[in-house]
Amino acid sequence: MTKADLVEKVAETVKLTKKDTEVVIDTIFDSISKALQADNGKVELRGFGSFRVRKRRARQGRNPQTGKGVQVPPKRVPYFKPGKELKALIDS
Repeated sequence: MTKADLVEKVAETVKLTKKDTEVVIDTIFDSISKALQADNGKVELRGFGSFRVRKRRARQGRNPQTGKGVQVPPKRVPYFKPGKELKALIDS
């Protein structure tokens, strides 16, 4: 499902225009992104799952073309953990 598909599906359900629905969905995605950018980045949607930020340490990598060692800096990456209800829904 693409974002356009999601907008269309939600617009049909809530009887809004696609443009208004897209604004709502963009606002939700922006809010989640900004919350994850914060130092204590965590967004929990009960019944669906939670978005968190995991910290990866610096490490020694390798350039696959040359085989030379490369230092990979530390970074923060987004992580999604599905909730119990979502797991049960998918499993059944």
